[in-house]
Amino acid sequence: MPEPVKGPRIIAVANQKGGVGKTTTTINLATALAAVKQKVLIIDLDPQGNASTGLGVDRNNRRLDTYRVVIGGVSLKDAVQATSVPGLDIVPAGMDLSGAELELVNMEEREHQLKKAIGDGADGYDYVLIDCPPALGLLTLNALIAAQAILVPLQCEFFALEGLSHLLKTVERVQNVFNPGLEIQGIVLTMYDKRNKLSDQVAADVREYFGDKVYKTVIPRNVRVSEAPSYGRPVLMYDMKCAGSQAYLHLAGEVLRREGHVSV
Repeated sequence: MPEPVKGPRIIAVANQKGGVGKTTTTINLATALAAVKQKVLIIDLDPQGNASTGLGVDRNNRRLDTYRVVIGGVSLKDAVQATSVPGLDIVPAGMDLSGAELELVNMEEREHQLKKAIGDGADGYDYVLIDCPPALGLLTLNALIAAQAILVPLQCEFFALEGLSHLLKTVERVQNVFNPGLEIQGIVLTMYDKRNKLSDQVAADVREYFGDKVYKTVIPRNVRVSEAPSYGRPVLMYDMKCAGSQAYLHLAGEVLRREGHVSV
């Protein structure tokens, strides 16, 4: 078990496959952590900007965004915005971020831009959650080098394990070359449908293969979870009592226990 968090604990939420609940997990885990008095920052590193939209950040209010932080010229602190969730801030993603992959190619220390930015501007936070793009490019590499741990949302579907194996090979390469301290915080099963035998089979296979790395909490398929982003709110603020909200609260408890907050 890691030592109790001293300063920001940086966790990349990543899966190169889209549609697995990555951004939904980032938003709602961050909200659940904030609800138990953790100071949390989300860095929206996905050019789609869904985490920013899901937290109600208007597209016209993203001039200071992750693109300008990663490429340079704007400090992390200057790009931070408060959200409607007490204790939760965000560095939003704007349209320009889609061009960052190409611009980073010719930059010195291109893989370390995000790490430098966080090191200069994340004081005062307990957790920094990085919402990675659904690809294993330079932006995700920046996140994995900046992070101390990776949290992997994994949809309960047929090709889940195959996609996970590719991601874990990338993590291993990052550990060997750039960031030997990077660890897997955990794997969270998402979009679980108890009526579907495939969901049970995938869950069983993942638990058999990865053991305790898989959280006990599973995130169910839930209409309220799907609806919440269209209102610019986390599901925990949209419908606190729904099954999805309760699952994310339980997930936050597991994360905190793994991080050494044994009383949570």
